Amino acid sequence: MTERSWTRGRPLGKMWADRVRGLLNNGDHPNQTGEGDIPSSVVDCGVYVDGRRLPGEFSPDAALAEACGRDGAFVWLGLHQPGAAEMAAIAQLYGLHELAVEDAVKAEQRPKLEQFNDVHFLVLRTARYVPHQELTESSQVVETGQMMIFVGERFVITVRHGDASEMSPVRADLEKQRAALLQQGPWAVAYAVTDRVVDHYLEVADDFEADLDLIEEGVFSRVRIAPIQQVYQLKRELVEFRRAVVPLQRPLAAITSSQGVVPKEIRRYFRDVQDHLTRTVEQVSSYDDLLNSILQARLAQVTVDQNNDMRKIASWAAIATVWTAFAGVYGMNFDYMPETDWKYGYPALVALLSLITVVLYRAFRRNGWL
Repeated sequence: MTERSWTRGRPLGKMWADRVRGLLNNGDHPNQTGEGDIPSSVVDCGVYVDGRRLPGEFSPDAALAEACGRDGAFVWLGLHQPGAAEMAAIAQLYGLHELAVEDAVKAEQRPKLEQFNDVHFLVLRTARYVPHQELTESSQVVETGQMMIFVGERFVITVRHGDASEMSPVRADLEKQRAALLQQGPWAVAYAVTDRVVDHYLEVADDFEADLDLIEEGVFSRVRIAPIQQVYQLKRELVEFRRAVVPLQRPLAAITSSQGVVPKEIRRYFRDVQDHLTRTVEQVSSYDDLLNSILQARLAQVTVDQNNDMRKIASWAAIATVWTAFAGVYGMNFDYMPETDWKYGYPALVALLSLITVVLYRAFRRNGWL
C-alpha cells in the first residue's frame, strides 16, 4: 500500500463521516463545510488479531468497534499531517487527551514520553539526509519532521509530519515477516516505528560524515576550497540534527526501565534501539567536536592569511619609504644640496636606491615577509 490516504477518492464510513462533518460545522472551520467528500489524513487503518491483520478496510470508528469485540485485537491507525477537526474526532473516539492532541496537530514538540490516563504519548523527531551535488553556504543537509505515537490498550495511532520516515515499509515488514512481534500488541508497533526512525538517524549520520570529510579536506588542502560560510552552514545543519537525536535518550530510557507498562519482551527490543541511538549520539558529538576544530582552524587560517597580507603590505611600504625619503630630501628648494652639481649624481642616486631596494627585498624574502 502506497504512502497516501486510502480514503482519498473513496467515501468514509457514514458514522465517521458524520462525526467529522459535525466538527467541521461547529463554526471553527467555516470553509470546510458541506456534504461532499471530506478530506482525510488517514493513511491506513487496520485491525490486528494475534499478529494477523483482518481482511477488509476499516474507518477509524469501525476499526475500534471491531477490535473491542475481539480478544487480543488492536487498531493501528496511521495519519499524515491531520487537521484539527479530524484529530478532534479521533480524540473523542479513542479517548485522547486534548493536550496531546494539540501537540499532534501543531507538531512543534521535542522528543518526549507522557502518560495521559491509560494512553502513552511518545514524540519523536524524524530526520532524513537531503542529497546535494555540492555543499554551499545555503545547502540543506538534514530535513527533520515529527512522529507522534499514541499507545493505548486497544490501539496505536501514529501521526507523521513531514516526508521523512514513511511508515508503509514498517507496516509491510510487520505484517509479512514479524507477525510474532505483532502479537505483543500496540507497543510492538511503537517499537517498530521508533526503530525505523533511529535507523534513519544512523543513515543520516553516515551521509553527514561524507560531507564532513569533504569540508575537512577542503580546509586543510593546499588550495583551500572550503569557505568559512560552508563550515558554518554544516554546523547549523548538525545542530538541527542534534535537536532530533539527543533529546530522545530520555524517553527511551523511561521505556526500557518501565515496569508493567511495556511488555518485557518489547523492552528488550527497545534496548536495541537505545543502543543504536547511543551510537548516533556519540557520532553527533564527535562531529560537533570535529566541526568546532575545523571552524577554529579555518578562522586561524584566515587570521594567518590576513597577517601575511599585512606583512607584505608593510614590506613594500618599507621599500617605498626609502624612495620617498630621498625624494623628499631632494625635492626641497635649497641652493646647496649634496651632489647637485655632480654630473653623475642622479644616476648614482638611482643606483643607490635600487641597491637598497634589492637588499631590503632579499631581507624580507629571507624572513618570509615577501
